[in-house]
Amino acid sequence: QVQLVESGGGLVQAGGSLRLSCVVPGRIFSSYRMGWFRQAPGKEREFVAAFRWNIGSPYYADSVKGRFTISRDNAKNTVYLQMNSLTPEDTADYYCAAGLYSRTYYDTKGYDYWGQGTQVTVSS
Repeated sequence: QVQLVESGGGLVQAGGSLRLSCVVPGRIFSSYRMGWFRQAPGKEREFVAAFRWNIGSPYYADSVKGRFTISRDNAKNTVYLQMNSLTPEDTADYYCAAGLYSRTYYDTKGYDYWGQGTQVTVSS
């Protein structure tokens, strides 16, 4: 069974920063698109950020563009989500996911493997 393991969530004040990490099995990390999603209480899971197939700039949701950065460390099979200038609207469970590059990057249906989620709470 494929396991993606997130960490780094927590409680932070508005305007603060957090960095989420996701450790991915090697065969998945090297072959699949990696992305981040989030789900706030009572809401559907929504796209946050994901890598492109090529070396172009990653995809970002409009709500996080300019504040969040997705990155990866190939030596550690780890994907990161650096979150700056956090607001209470960013409060959610954050999930990393892996999916085929041929699928839609912003749709949860485009991803085959998911982590267990890490909770981010931003206080005002």
